[in-house]
Amino acid sequence: MKLNYSRTIRVGFAFLSISAFWQMYDNVVPLILKNTFEIGDTLAGSIMAMDNVLALFMLPIFGAISDRSTSKYGRRVPFIVVGSILTILFMLVVPATVEKRSLWLFFVSLGFTLLSISIYRSPAVALMPDVTPAPLRSKANAIINLMGALGAVFTLVLTPLLITKAGHQSYYPLFIAVALLILVSVLVVIFTVPENKLRIDEEKVETQTSNQTMSIAMKRSLIFLLISTFLWFMGYNAITTAFTKYAEVVWQMNISAASTSLLIATIAAVISFIPVGILSSKLGRKKIIVTGVLLLASCFALGTFFTSFSPLVYVLFAIVGFSWACINVNSYPMVVEMSQHGDTGKFTGFYYTFSMAAQIITPIVSGAFLEFVGYWTLFPYAASMVGLALITMSFVKHGDNRPDMGDKLDFLGSIDN
Repeated sequence: MKLNYSRTIRVGFAFLSISAFWQMYDNVVPLILKNTFEIGDTLAGSIMAMDNVLALFMLPIFGAISDRSTSKYGRRVPFIVVGSILTILFMLVVPATVEKRSLWLFFVSLGFTLLSISIYRSPAVALMPDVTPAPLRSKANAIINLMGALGAVFTLVLTPLLITKAGHQSYYPLFIAVALLILVSVLVVIFTVPENKLRIDEEKVETQTSNQTMSIAMKRSLIFLLISTFLWFMGYNAITTAFTKYAEVVWQMNISAASTSLLIATIAAVISFIPVGILSSKLGRKKIIVTGVLLLASCFALGTFFTSFSPLVYVLFAIVGFSWACINVNSYPMVVEMSQHGDTGKFTGFYYTFSMAAQIITPIVSGAFLEFVGYWTLFPYAASMVGLALITMSFVKHGDNRPDMGDKLDFLGSIDN
């Protein structure tokens, strides 16, 4: 059994467009809040967190609704189309409100943009497991993650080129460029991914061995896997959100040098996605996740002992990136592996609810430790959170893949297909 890489790439265009938008949101909205509307950092941080709060409720809802869709165009594609079009329409209003310096119109247009992208976020992610055989989902998820990284790179490259000053910041060119990318991406999905045919073919294979109800043991595995997801996001995001401040205060580094460490981790993760996906198909998802969790917790624990900057920090963050790829490539496929037929979108929502909840909570908790205890707490805090995930993962007994000998023989040749 071999993964259809071409099809997976085409499916990944939906996630590519989402990642491009979120990268723009994270880069540009804080600047608009500070420079245009002169909103303080505390309030701006609260506003920026609202997208995650919204995701807690919207992603499971639209994931479950798409599960019940009976459209002739598919379960997920109609949501991807409607959500994409609405996102494009509302996001193009945002720079106009900035030009007018209308705060209430800015919040209204941004709010509707976030609602619109929530319509298709879970369906876009759920499309991959819908059309991919279960044993190949780690490989496929590696491709999806890579497509997401390319979407983020698209925005990162264009941001300094398209945001120009003409008396004040002009955001129109960047918003238009990302809107065009979303449009192109949704057209690729519409015209090259025949969802119903692919999904029906996959279900014919899976229904022969699938149970119709989830056992108590499987429910327990799902709960512990979601708790594990929450914990490793608590640890990892504590580092990504506070490391530049930590490096500046503790190691006396400037922000540019500190950001290089995070960039190295990101590059290492991107390079690792596909090899990790192949290894997971050969060795099993849980083994690769546990390896990643062990390495990640160890790296964060070692970070505690650096009292000043050393080039070894770059090596440490390269291992962090590889470790995160081991976890990220496999955790979502393990969740949807435990879903029943027609529930992929709902389980996708479960996964994002726990990961988003961690991303909301951990900046507050870790920030409190930094402020009231000391900056030295950052790495021990992150190591502890990820270490706890190692314990909860030991209770996960379902969701792994079990490759047969044919899959193992395909291992070396799988990249060429």
